[in-house]
Amino acid sequence: MKDLQTEMLRTERGSIMALDSAADILPRNQGRDVLVTASYIGVLPARLLREHLPRAVIGFDGGVGPLGANMAGLWYMEALNIAAAAVDVMSIILGDGVDAYHNGRISYLNRPAADCGVRAGMPAHEAARLMLERDPANPGAYQVTNRRVMHETSDGRQIVVTDSIVFGTEADQRNVLVTAGHTGRSGARHILNVNPYGFICSDGGRGRNDSGMAGLALTDQAGVAGATVDARLARMGDGMSTYEDGVISAAGALAQACGVRVGMPAREAAMLLVLRKPA
Repeated sequence: MKDLQTEMLRTERGSIMALDSAADILPRNQGRDVLVTASYIGVLPARLLREHLPRAVIGFDGGVGPLGANMAGLWYMEALNIAAAAVDVMSIILGDGVDAYHNGRISYLNRPAADCGVRAGMPAHEAARLMLERDPANPGAYQVTNRRVMHETSDGRQIVVTDSIVFGTEADQRNVLVTAGHTGRSGARHILNVNPYGFICSDGGRGRNDSGMAGLALTDQAGVAGATVDARLARMGDGMSTYEDGVISAAGALAQACGVRVGMPAREAAMLLVLRKPA
């Protein structure tokens, strides 16, 4: 393949290379170089990069697109623990990797890129330098919980956001957990294993016979107040999306008793749950 790469920076760790297309990757880039490409960072370009996985990659977001397809390679790369970021398509000239390096502004990034210090709004050349100088962590699946405390009451109860109910801890028996898995039969089993003070999870898209929220009856029987959010509005697997984007789609009887209603924002429902009086 003709060498269509432009070297922007070289260190002992590798180089930052500007590419007009993700198809211009070369075997020498594998495990060493940061590639700043003027390709969109969807799954198809990510597959092109897969043959010679670089140290890190930056592409453009393509305006995000339906289902986030134009930047879905970020998550493909995250599963491989490769730092990846997208620049705002309006900040660059498409098909010009050098321009993307100099003028691109980061719009989205994955967890390994965040580990390297990359942040939204950062110039692409600064993000590329961080990706070259730093290595992402390599956590196990159960170590990436994205746990955050959103509110604490005067008596020490907390609203805790995490990506899955399986990341709940013994301390959460005092807390309201806002998570992003479904609330079907198996979801209810995990909820009851943690036994939180309250919870808000996803309805998983409801499913046949509303099976994605069927666990609410089981948790009510166990005395755990909970509700679900509409999976069409809040991203499954992303607890902060449940909290920030979630709209209540169903609520158990215990949650309804403290004011939780269908159509209510998840963050308001979580506050009602954490403030309710113990039975």
